[in-house]
Amino acid sequence: MAEAQNIPVGSTTAGQIAVAAESTVATRMSAPASFDVADFPVPHGREEEWRFTPLERLRGLQDGTAVATGDGVKVDVDAPEGVVVETVGRDDARIGRAGTPVDRVAAQAYSAFEKAGVITVPKETVLTEPIRIAVHGEGGTRFGHQVIELGAFAEAVVVIDHTGDAVLAANVDYVLGDGAKLTVVSVQDWDDKAVHVGQHNALIGRDATFKSFVVTFGGDLVRLHPRVAYAGPGGEAELFGLYFTDAGQHQEHRLLVDHNVPHCKSNVVYKGALQGDDAHAVWIGDVLIEAAAEGTDTYEMNRNLVLTDGARVDSVPNLEIETGEIVGAGHASATGRFDDEQLFYLMARGIPELDARRLVVHGFFAELVQQIGVADIEERLLGKIAQELEASVA
Repeated sequence: MAEAQNIPVGSTTAGQIAVAAESTVATRMSAPASFDVADFPVPHGREEEWRFTPLERLRGLQDGTAVATGDGVKVDVDAPEGVVVETVGRDDARIGRAGTPVDRVAAQAYSAFEKAGVITVPKETVLTEPIRIAVHGEGGTRFGHQVIELGAFAEAVVVIDHTGDAVLAANVDYVLGDGAKLTVVSVQDWDDKAVHVGQHNALIGRDATFKSFVVTFGGDLVRLHPRVAYAGPGGEAELFGLYFTDAGQHQEHRLLVDHNVPHCKSNVVYKGALQGDDAHAVWIGDVLIEAAAEGTDTYEMNRNLVLTDGARVDSVPNLEIETGEIVGAGHASATGRFDDEQLFYLMARGIPELDARRLVVHGFFAELVQQIGVADIEERLLGKIAQELEASVA
């Protein structure tokens, strides 16, 4: 098991932390962004941001040959009273405010979508029921864009549920007003042949709180790029993730938290389990602390359980710090098999080995699932994990 360490203020580790002299220095984390697909060359797989991704399985999303096919993906929104749900054209000023595409597929999605969904929670509105967005593929190809905006001091929970079979490239924008609180649960429960590539942009206002849960089970290839930036001091971001990668699946999560203003916090925890031949999970966790971001407090962690031979994990946490005036910054990454001590403890109390292994994996994930706070989603995800375990720890 490989373990990365917590990094105290003022220390450096080659390959994981770079302290830049000036904030204008170009880095891998601050790749040029653009809404124009022509600004991004067609990837060949040798680029840093594409080296883990099997390009031949993107169905043409990376080179412009993918073409939207009618109504191949259905989007339904169920929102409580008081929430404004709109379908708008490309010229709506709210589109793209939270962030700019940072790779060719995200730019292709932005260039190709026809209509965008905009969900607005008015200021000081506190929702007691979640907003639910159902994205269901029916075998087609689609480019999409969704905006979710909370006014000042509004509070909401949003559940985005992806099911069915589709080739989907989509950008999602989360815009939080000052003092707002948003929890988002994005579930990727696609059929086995689906392809989903998405960039999620969160712009967090002063003293606002953003909590994200990204849960990935299905799909032939899923590549998600959550990104966070701050619009004012006092903002907090918690990014949680859970993925269960089966034989032949490629699941990739590439995160960037850009601490661009002072006195903000972030916490990242992603956990994954893998089983079967050619199961491949990729986790890239980038945190950038810019020169102006004094008083930053940040930590990121990724843990993976490899349940069978033939599975592969690539886990790369990165910190880039441009100021020494921070509260703390650290990272951890670990990949391994079952904890033998836990198994021994359970088996010594009469629990058969197979059941003990299932309990260990269930507990590994339950810690994250139980923080979601939406009872039916928690129950469904724990049930899905139990189904996956039936085929994994024999």
